[in-house]
Amino acid sequence: MRCTYSTGSSGVPGFCLARRITGGVLLGGLLVALPVGPVMAEGEFSPSSVKTGVLLVANPSLADPNFHHTVLLILKHGPEGTAGLVLNRSTDVMLSEVLPDLIALKGSSHRVFLGGPVAPTQLLVLFRLTHPPVDAQRVFDGVYVGGTRALLERIVTQPMPTETFRAFVGFAGWAPGQLEFEMHQGSWGVLPSDSFDLFDKDPATLWPDCLTRLHAPRLISN
Repeated sequence: MRCTYSTGSSGVPGFCLARRITGGVLLGGLLVALPVGPVMAEGEFSPSSVKTGVLLVANPSLADPNFHHTVLLILKHGPEGTAGLVLNRSTDVMLSEVLPDLIALKGSSHRVFLGGPVAPTQLLVLFRLTHPPVDAQRVFDGVYVGGTRALLERIVTQPMPTETFRAFVGFAGWAPGQLEFEMHQGSWGVLPSDSFDLFDKDPATLWPDCLTRLHAPRLISN
């Protein structure tokens, strides 16, 4: 299958995918308007602490295989529900294999991350940028999700200092009230987005380091 620059289901310019991952063909675009079906130290467990741009840290007892030992970045939170990206599940699939027509990616080391169980046919790109881009949604200062093919190509070939990106397939979604219920159950802790450099942090150590930042022995039970 030949991959061409296309428009995703959200109506936002995106990328068509032509790589089979875990049995499914990825076909879709970047999402910007994302659909969603003790004393606290640096992190909290209160539902009111959840907002766009924070990190959700899974409780060690959370057994759901979609979220076991995960850290998520909240992309969107409001009355209509919540959407986020799992940050610490890297795959062996190279982005250059997923987007073979993007010549700038050839020979690059960018891997695809599993962003969550919702819409696994969608590719989302999380950017750290010097200037706000066109056709992208701000997550927190300097970090955006979405963008265009031209933007991705520029970041690959001519990045400005500190500019970078990560690519994800799928995302996590909660219906209205669902995440609040899970928070009341103690399934998640919350950290500010500036707790770590999300683009340079080793995915393998992100979750345990987040637990340390949450002062796990006092705040989360095993």
